[in-house]
Amino acid sequence: MIPFRIDLSGKIAAVTGGGGVLCSAFCRALAECGAKVAVLNRTLETAQAAATDIEADGGSALAISTDVLDTAALERARQAIESRWGAPDILINGAGGNSPRGNTSAEFLLEEHLAAPALGPAAGAGVDSVSAPGSAADSAPAAGDDLITFYDIPPEGFRQVFDLNLLGTLQATQALTRGMALHGRGTIINISSMAAYSPLTKVPAYAAAKAAVNNFTQWLAAHLSKRRIRVNAIAPGFYITNQNRGLMTNPDGSWTPRARNILKHIPQDRFGSPEDLLGTLLWLIDEKASGYVTGTVVPVDGGFSAFHGI
Repeated sequence: MIPFRIDLSGKIAAVTGGGGVLCSAFCRALAECGAKVAVLNRTLETAQAAATDIEADGGSALAISTDVLDTAALERARQAIESRWGAPDILINGAGGNSPRGNTSAEFLLEEHLAAPALGPAAGAGVDSVSAPGSAADSAPAAGDDLITFYDIPPEGFRQVFDLNLLGTLQATQALTRGMALHGRGTIINISSMAAYSPLTKVPAYAAAKAAVNNFTQWLAAHLSKRRIRVNAIAPGFYITNQNRGLMTNPDGSWTPRARNILKHIPQDRFGSPEDLLGTLLWLIDEKASGYVTGTVVPVDGGFSAFHGI
């Protein structure tokens, strides 16, 4: 499954959000290269499924239920990892995502939207969690559709998305990398998004939060450099995950209008697969290959960021 092999024998890796589609692939790749992998996920069953797959292939894995916004839970996770194997050498901050409470329902604010009744502070339920540049036809919901404008987004919705993506990255790093600092070596990889570079329509909170992750990655890389800890990030483009599958595919498996619109903006004419990220992941982890690389954010997006639709 991995495009090439690096030697991670004796290394300990912790992966937050490790039960997800993308991060479970990261966990398997790390284990295939010889690392012991702690799969951290809010839902224990999902983490255990990933760990079981690794162990079935002869690897070493530990499933841990934790919440990256709960410092006590993260401390318990650290203790569990260190009591089993020792302090992590590798941390992948994969936990993150969006909330419909930080979205708008329309791509553009039109005059007729201002005449519609506001939905108020509870606005946001059921709005797309993935978006992309699209046609103006998408910007005006039909009569009777729920309309959520920029003015309807509650501050709590923005805060929820920032907490999950930025504070979750901060708190997991604080909890799980002190051993790296004491030993004077380690690698941290944050998971950003192409939305950090090109704010996508409808998802202002998510785009802003991932931009903050990029900035934090650069700051942390400089701050931890004297302890020989490298910090980088991967910015995936559009991938089909459990969070967005219902938005991208119809019940018969065909693409939704949203998915077809996104594909028009990807020069490679396809969505990414988890395997498309593994080469970049392993390169960033391998000290021999990328030992002089720190503070970078690497896009893996099929050319999305290079194409502007004209």
